[in-house]
Amino acid sequence: MTAKIEVAAGLRNWVEIDGAALRHNAREFRRRLAASTRLGVVVKSNAYGHGILETARIAVDEGCDWLCVNEASEGVALRSAGFRKPVLVMGYVPLGELDAVVAHDLRPVVYNLETLDRLETLCEQAGKQVAVHLKVETGTNRQGIPLEELASFVTRLGGSPQLRLDGLSTHFANIEDTTEHGFAEEQIARFQSASASLRERHPELICHAACSAATLLFGRMHLDLARIGISFYGIWPSKETYLSCLERGTPTLDLRPALSWKTRVAQVKTVPEGSFIGYGCTYRTTRESRIAVLPVGYYEGYDRGLSGVGHVLIRGKRAPIRGRVCMNMCMVDVSDIPGAGLEDEVVLLGSQEGEHIAAAQIAAWLGTISYEVVARINPELRRIVTDSEAAS
Repeated sequence: MTAKIEVAAGLRNWVEIDGAALRHNAREFRRRLAASTRLGVVVKSNAYGHGILETARIAVDEGCDWLCVNEASEGVALRSAGFRKPVLVMGYVPLGELDAVVAHDLRPVVYNLETLDRLETLCEQAGKQVAVHLKVETGTNRQGIPLEELASFVTRLGGSPQLRLDGLSTHFANIEDTTEHGFAEEQIARFQSASASLRERHPELICHAACSAATLLFGRMHLDLARIGISFYGIWPSKETYLSCLERGTPTLDLRPALSWKTRVAQVKTVPEGSFIGYGCTYRTTRESRIAVLPVGYYEGYDRGLSGVGHVLIRGKRAPIRGRVCMNMCMVDVSDIPGAGLEDEVVLLGSQEGEHIAAAQIAAWLGTISYEVVARINPELRRIVTDSEAAS
């Protein structure tokens, strides 16, 4: 703990990651999965704001089988840091970046024939083979191969010694926003039909469809690989997912949030009753007030929509945002927090002295989802890992 405090002492804004919480969450999912199901941890987008390398180290240490990213550059970063686990690139890789896939042994999710053509050429030049995962469209209508075109992709792969059909995937459209999963069941039926016919010719095919919510709700969809994203970080995908687990009688997991986001007080000033605070004069004090200035704003990821709505924690008490959140600072009212002063630790997200501000709470203030709250924390902010379970 001392080391963490010494590091944070020189920082204005920082993120703390509880490694023990991540380890606990990994074990919670591992006990939910069959031994034959690979555990894939999604570390895309800077591990949902938690730090890609920091998170990946803990995930691998806890025995995760695959790491899942969005961009080839994320896979390259993992390889450069020494990670050798299979890396699944789930997002679009531009044709001009596919050389990184070949060079670093990444497994791309493909849904364009042009991608296969380019990969084949690069593999021929490098004398390598790439393991390809096809993504079939079952109802989300984002990236994916229409069901009627899947056979042409399989035929194309079968004619190339440089390209190996490694997996088949899909993604759910309406699983987190509802407790009625009829549409999800339709998607399951489509995917099962597509995968069953392929498995007859490719028995080693890795089939995967389960995100965090699907892993929690549909045990039969764990298949060969479960892609655990937001919930690995201790955040429920949605309140509907939690309620659905309860309604179905599915044992809920004990998920522990791993991220705390902190700043410190940069100034405290006393302003008279009737004073305006911040840009646009949107807030006016109704009494003599003590206002604390915090060096964090929307550049750092603290959303402008929290203006006049959100709270932070100082000395274990809630301090409301006053006026507008600026690019690099915001103001809070500490009139009712005795002793609040310069460089006091401020919790933007997390716990302090028994009080707690969750990502879901911030999301509710903003009218969005927890994913966005954590993923938009500026990746340049220092991530400090505390890990009481790390091997000495």
